[in-house]
Amino acid sequence: MFDFRPDAGTPKPEAYRQLLDAAGALTAGERDAVANMANVAALLWDFLPQLNWAGFYRMVDGELVLGPFMGRPACIRIPLGKGVCGTAASEAMTQLVEDVHAFPGHIACDSVTNSELVVPVLRDGKAIAVIDLDSPEKGRFDQHDAAGIEALAAMLADRI
Repeated sequence: MFDFRPDAGTPKPEAYRQLLDAAGALTAGERDAVANMANVAALLWDFLPQLNWAGFYRMVDGELVLGPFMGRPACIRIPLGKGVCGTAASEAMTQLVEDVHAFPGHIACDSVTNSELVVPVLRDGKAIAVIDLDSPEKGRFDQHDAAGIEALAAMLADRI
């Protein structure tokens, strides 16, 4: 049985270090991308408070397609350049959005979501997936969150 949760009150940088270690241990040597994304989505759900969605969208035939996640049902397909996820994938850049309702072209898959962090998983400079975190709290995510998820995405680039 795995129990990777950080202790309550663990500072964000340390929690993200522990998350990266746990994700590394769970995905090392596993060749199945879906299995790795599923375990990492579960880790994100356990590690990060105040989330209503945590998971992946995969690049398939030029659009983002829903991958493994934790949370409520989600949009299945997202065109590149549309919404926070499509923007992150098309620009190959992290999108840290304090208020999704102010984001041009936001796609409301879950009406409870108020803030979002989307980090592209890049291989050879192109997005192969995105890691998407949603929260009902406005301003939930900060630069510590972005840096932690960017480190996770870099580690996963050859494991998904």
